[in-house]
Amino acid sequence: MDKLFHIESGKEVAFHNNATYCVGTGRMGLALHKEYQEQLKMVQEEIGFSHIRGHGLFCDDMAIYQEYKDAEGNIVSEYKFTYLDRVMDDYLSLNIRPFLELGFMPEKLASGDQTVFYWKGNVTPPVSYERWAALVQETLRHLIKRYGEAEVTGWPIEVWNEPNLKGFWKDADMKEYFKLYEYTANAIKAVNKNFKVGGPAICGVDDEVWMTEFLEFVKSSQAPLDFVTRHHYTIHPPEREGHYEYARLGDPDAGLKELNTTRKIVDSFPEFQGMHIHITEFNTAYIPDSPLHDTNRNAAYIAYLLSKLGEDNESYSYWTFGDVFEERGVPYTPFHGGFGLVANGLVPKPTFWTFKFFRELQGKCVCRERELVVVQKQDKYCGVAWNLNYDNTGEILNITCELPAGDEEYCLVQKIVDEKHCNPLKVWHDLGEPANPGTAQLKLLRESAQPLVTTQRLKGSAGTVAVALELQQNAVVYFEIFEAPVSSDRGYDYNKVMNSLDISVE
Repeated sequence: MDKLFHIESGKEVAFHNNATYCVGTGRMGLALHKEYQEQLKMVQEEIGFSHIRGHGLFCDDMAIYQEYKDAEGNIVSEYKFTYLDRVMDDYLSLNIRPFLELGFMPEKLASGDQTVFYWKGNVTPPVSYERWAALVQETLRHLIKRYGEAEVTGWPIEVWNEPNLKGFWKDADMKEYFKLYEYTANAIKAVNKNFKVGGPAICGVDDEVWMTEFLEFVKSSQAPLDFVTRHHYTIHPPEREGHYEYARLGDPDAGLKELNTTRKIVDSFPEFQGMHIHITEFNTAYIPDSPLHDTNRNAAYIAYLLSKLGEDNESYSYWTFGDVFEERGVPYTPFHGGFGLVANGLVPKPTFWTFKFFRELQGKCVCRERELVVVQKQDKYCGVAWNLNYDNTGEILNITCELPAGDEEYCLVQKIVDEKHCNPLKVWHDLGEPANPGTAQLKLLRESAQPLVTTQRLKGSAGTVAVALELQQNAVVYFEIFEAPVSSDRGYDYNKVMNSLDISVE
């Protein structure tokens, strides 16, 4: 397939790119693991997300909530912030700040014993809303004392996670969640009015009803609300085989239409019109053992989503940055279909590079098409193109992008991620799918997980320079083009150097 895009001088196209505002993480307690920190360091050095969001702030492995009975038999709450400080210190040292999700329920504060995940996060309401509110407030006050008011009040706060699912909130009780939200939001604002708080953090089950009812509740109760949150996944129900679930991708435009419906619901309330919507989780599959996550197809699909998600949403947080993640237990192999951008063993997956490439798309957008985004910076053009192929037809996509240019000479740089280049999953398979790769195998996997870099010289003509891109199946390609006049050292002739290679030596 061949496609030609001609970009006119002075043209500007709407493109809200907030791909690196936030990224997801496994439960907060996992941040105490060495490899978790190593993976996050890699992600921050290469991509640089601004915020990080995950479950488990108040779960018992973080040990924040404690209580005892006094001499009269009254329950007295106390708080231990030892682990919280370690995690927050590490986050800030990597220049990433929390998007705080408040949950799950500490066992001693829970009204029931229903839990979720291998690590048993309690999903029941608090036995005492007053003690829950105090827990939230004391945690925020501690963070302010340690890191400063200006710093901490800039951290967004989300109340709970997916309360519209029975697995995440007992009975998916809407009224009980609204009670939790109101108590929590008011408690937060009582600590400092500058905190930004939001919800309802729902996924795509009865989402229209939940969003409408939530906004009606906030309107009538006057509970604080600074932003709206929801989640977005894009697969059909998967098929289970052994440890894995195999999923078929859904139509991305159908999913985006669902998000647009949320935007319309929010805007239908005069009080909330234009309010920011944060997608605090998104990915293709919603399960942590879906091999789809490890593929180049996932990378190309996510590239298309990143080109579109900013149309209705302020931000969209990829779930998750790394595979130190244990919802269904400790993973069996490095390529187990985990959510992460980085496989265990510090191997970047193809989707890692999708985010790295979109990080560079800051500037004036001059082209946004179904398979291409181009931005103009002060001294160059940068672009990302992708060839999403659902059916493994192997069809190649040839894109020619005609950019405004003078008659100067230019350098075109390409970084190519496709199934032939930068496909560590294939290399792992060819190695025999080792569950615990050795040092040499991990080194090879990391080497195979790097984009192919190519360069070439081009010359402008008749006011344009033509950038030709060949995209293999499920490729994601970054390119940049800039003026690069040759300024050779005295006596140096590159063409003579290369031509001399053809001269035989007698």
